Amino acid sequence: KDLHLPVAVPEVPSSPRREFPADWSVKTRLLFMSSQPFTWAEHLKAQEEAQGFAQHCRATETNLPQSMQEPKLSTELRCAFQQSLVYWLHPSLPWLQLFPRIGADRKIVGKACPWSQDEALQQVLMSDWSVSFTSLYNLLKAKLCPYFYVCTYQFTVLFRAAGLAGSDVITAVISPTTRGLREAMRSEGIEFSLPLVEETRTRKRKNSGGNLETEAAGSPNVRNSLEGGEEPAPSDDDEESFLWLEEMGVQDKVKKPDAISIKLRKEKHEVQVDHKPESLAIVKGTNTFTLLNFLINCKSLVAVAGPQAGLPPTLLSPVAFRGGTMQTLKARSINAKARVQLAYEDIFSLEIAGPVLPHSLHALTTLLRSAQRGAFSALLYTHEPTAVFNTSLDTASPALDKETVRKDLPTYGLHPKTLDQLSQCPTLGKSSIRFLEMKDYAYTWKS
Repeated sequence: KDLHLPVAVPEVPSSPRREFPADWSVKTRLLFMSSQPFTWAEHLKAQEEAQGFAQHCRATETNLPQSMQEPKLSTELRCAFQQSLVYWLHPSLPWLQLFPRIGADRKIVGKACPWSQDEALQQVLMSDWSVSFTSLYNLLKAKLCPYFYVCTYQFTVLFRAAGLAGSDVITAVISPTTRGLREAMRSEGIEFSLPLVEETRTRKRKNSGGNLETEAAGSPNVRNSLEGGEEPAPSDDDEESFLWLEEMGVQDKVKKPDAISIKLRKEKHEVQVDHKPESLAIVKGTNTFTLLNFLINCKSLVAVAGPQAGLPPTLLSPVAFRGGTMQTLKARSINAKARVQLAYEDIFSLEIAGPVLPHSLHALTTLLRSAQRGAFSALLYTHEPTAVFNTSLDTASPALDKETVRKDLPTYGLHPKTLDQLSQCPTLGKSSIRFLEMKDYAYTWKS
């Protein structure tokens, strides 16, 4: 196909590295480009496809040579390619696209949803979903599943096993959250932190430091925020701060804020982060089990109206679980021409579509490293609500026992090099990798 692809790509950092950082966001699409053809990824034989599925189920480790002269003739490469495309899903309804769920109403509207008006059927679906969700958590706790996603119509939860993302305990990150959800979690006794909110408060304190009246009022940052209608966050000792007025005998001249207005001000500041990346909540350790039970019994987990009414959240996992259905990412190669100065040059591309999980991204780049002789580039399309999952955990363990993690690697069902990457502390913050390039077997990227 003679497609005129744009050659303009984002600028990339100039520091090449042997490995790119872990990206915990879910990608909706990958577009790999190379000067070498992707014919090795086309028309897999039935035997190669079957072997790829078997390798996935048995967690077979494939180690390819650094460079391949004839990738199209390599059965090992083609089987490993099929293996890298596998993921597991629940529920499985072939006529519905079950990822992404946030903002998916227009894609689902008009499709057959027999459960939307049938409460008995909804209960059966939720009961089945609860079994699958519990199965995934048990696999995670037993270190037989590295991570999984729970995708609701309003928010997404990423559960990660101990040893991943620099933490020595199980973690769960939730985004975006609302004040109502956070209050419900607190009432259930779930301890959690809001690292990005705390980070903003710390930064504001540092900026304002010293005398608030002279320094803070004169600061352009603070002045701009006040002009924009933001109020400073209320203090817990607002009541006590008016006691000195009584001593001066002028307490009646100054309007004292009552408890209700103080509470309203606090609520206003808490609601300001709702539905934003800054509302990211982190749950750790045994609190993740309480979160599991909370989500199973949470009535707002499932929409009560609209196209997604009665439809349980989507579970995505890199390994098999009870009630999970094996799925494969869709792959297709395209031969195109791109304008380079005054001429057209052949450019080959490989498109991968579907919910691309972190392990699949790493596995695919590892294969391309060998097949494309250490030279390719990729455009990565992120499901935006999950980009914030790259936020560093507020209490990551610097003394994480790497030997213990390595000993557990074979049980996670992923390639050791992939687990090595995913065990590192997240470094991308609220962003995700948008462009990835390999030259001479070294990566550069832009987030």
